[in-house]
Amino acid sequence: MQISLAKKFTQPFGPVSGSVSLAKMRVICVAIAVAVLVFMGGCGLADTAQRPLAYVGTIAGSGGDIGEPFGIAERGGILYFSDGQSGKILRVTGDGVTGIFAEGLDTPSAIAFGPDGELIVADTGSHSIKSIDSDGKVSVIAGSQGRSGNSDGSAAAATFNAPVGVAVHADGRIFVADTYNDRIRVIEKGSVRTIAGGDTGFADGVGLESRFDTPTSIALWGERLIVADSGNRRIRVVETDGRTWTLAGNGQGDLSDGLLSQASFVQPTAVAVDSGGIIYIVDGNAIRRIGGSVMPLVTTISADGRGLKDGNAVKARFNRPSGLGFASNGDLVVADSENRVVRRFSTEKSSHVISKAEIDGLRDKPEVFREEQPARWPYDPPSAKRDIAGTLGEIRGLMTPEAKDVWYHNGLDIAGNYGETARFVRDEKVLRTTAAENFGTLRELIRMPTLGYIHIRLGRNASGEPFGDERFQFRRDSTGKTVGVRVPRGSKFKAGEPIGTLNPMNHVHLIAGRSGSEMNALDALKLPGITDSRPPVIEKVTIYDQDWNLVETVTERSRITVTGKMRIVIRAYDQVDGNADRRRLGVYRAGYEIWAGDSTVSTAPLGEIKFDRLPTSESLRYVYADGSHSGATGETIFSYIATNIVDGESYRESFLDAAAFENGTYLLRVFASDYFGNTSRRDISIEVKK
Repeated sequence: MQISLAKKFTQPFGPVSGSVSLAKMRVICVAIAVAVLVFMGGCGLADTAQRPLAYVGTIAGSGGDIGEPFGIAERGGILYFSDGQSGKILRVTGDGVTGIFAEGLDTPSAIAFGPDGELIVADTGSHSIKSIDSDGKVSVIAGSQGRSGNSDGSAAAATFNAPVGVAVHADGRIFVADTYNDRIRVIEKGSVRTIAGGDTGFADGVGLESRFDTPTSIALWGERLIVADSGNRRIRVVETDGRTWTLAGNGQGDLSDGLLSQASFVQPTAVAVDSGGIIYIVDGNAIRRIGGSVMPLVTTISADGRGLKDGNAVKARFNRPSGLGFASNGDLVVADSENRVVRRFSTEKSSHVISKAEIDGLRDKPEVFREEQPARWPYDPPSAKRDIAGTLGEIRGLMTPEAKDVWYHNGLDIAGNYGETARFVRDEKVLRTTAAENFGTLRELIRMPTLGYIHIRLGRNASGEPFGDERFQFRRDSTGKTVGVRVPRGSKFKAGEPIGTLNPMNHVHLIAGRSGSEMNALDALKLPGITDSRPPVIEKVTIYDQDWNLVETVTERSRITVTGKMRIVIRAYDQVDGNADRRRLGVYRAGYEIWAGDSTVSTAPLGEIKFDRLPTSESLRYVYADGSHSGATGETIFSYIATNIVDGESYRESFLDAAAFENGTYLLRVFASDYFGNTSRRDISIEVKK
């Protein structure tokens, strides 16, 4: 049997007859042949002549006028993108002005232009594929508006299940990543049929024998289809005869570059192919590439950490990017969904690099957030006060010099009873393609756009039986056991509706704010009835020199002598009204001031750690000294390095520095405050001798 991949396929997609063994043999041969083709430089994979996309800039959204950019398409020099939050299609003209092209959609996702100039839209929330003409008029092409299903047939009778991806062939065929049906389908000549996929899973094969898990994006690669198989963490290829094979990814779920079969993906969400056949991929918070080098490699072309940063491409940061497309000049355009901006990779430096002021303007503000919807507790009755068991910014794990498994607590823990029904706090619709994660574990969660809920059996009672809510789509194994759950993009929930039931953690971990911009929930939600008249407790104040050598005094009443740079560590905790005596919560602020007589030397604290927003993860060692610990078991110790400056994304090491003061005696005043303004202080006499 001889397979030539160099020729152009002309046969239509369709079912293939033949034995399974022959099909598997074909898949193996195709994989081998493609590997050879890659080494030879076919399909653009070895094209090294083009200039690198070395710079990233922001095109649209820096003024906060976009809800959630997702799909990207370009025509006639005008850039179009979908806004899943608002249900609109927006466009950006050459002069950078953003306007509305069409509206009235539900939750639009991927978009692509057809040969006749109509814009094709996967309207995920309405379970349909739609077209938009040049006047912005919206029509349904296929699917039953507002009704999910999995049936082929005439375009009017066929049904989809929250389709996310679309691609349009030059001959007018529309290919669909029917995401939550785990199938690849085609719309042609007024009918819909499945060309690959079946039940959820992972398998290469022919037609319906192949298996996908939450395919979210699809693109044409010559006459083949490239698929972002998100749940399987792989990039797949569907041939013109329905054969499916794996191009890249080993399924391990981390970010690792290298040879196609050895590279790994976090969660590939979008794919796009440039004019030279190079494949670009959205993977987690990173942008990656297959091709553009002599060897067949997966390469990451941006930073892989979450954030918002323009400039040099390899240092650029994104936050849940979801869509890719190309401008007419070859620039790679990215829908940076969680950051709510549209950005581009270019060969030249961008004319607009987003500023810190613009980034700050994009963040949700607690004072605005809490006024948008009335606050309620995540249980019934909605206004009945509950115990607070954890606050924003607390350390989790044990801090040691070698510690790696330590992190910030990014929400508010609200205690409940085992098996109690947890409820949504606000009206929201799902925008992530994978909103439900960690099924069956203690950290099972659902992430809505501005709130997250953790430690919940999603859509199930305490016995693990589903509620019967169709928005929670369960997967069962061959024995009928429930082994997974998905909540499709576009699913809508009202405040007070059930999320699920509490697992053995016995609390809701409530996250306030978008990922990467988490706010203090006490500030953002103003939960009914919560009060706090108890100031934090300062257990101990310890002073070290710059090298972490303990500074000791001759007697307890002796004055501390400051001759160089010193560090101040405050061990403290907080409690709110109603907390049991055993409860230990983190503080809202910790810092110090220097007083000379009756006045402070500085109008602001010289050192301060603040938790109005979640600090960046890199700052953890600037906040907590070794020995700090918090978790489900063991003693809770919060030892704050009060001489450092930590506030949101800003952090730096600082000291009580003798060089900043005249020789003499001063009062060192350390403080620890809670969100409600209660403050504890401790005064220590110091003498500066330089």
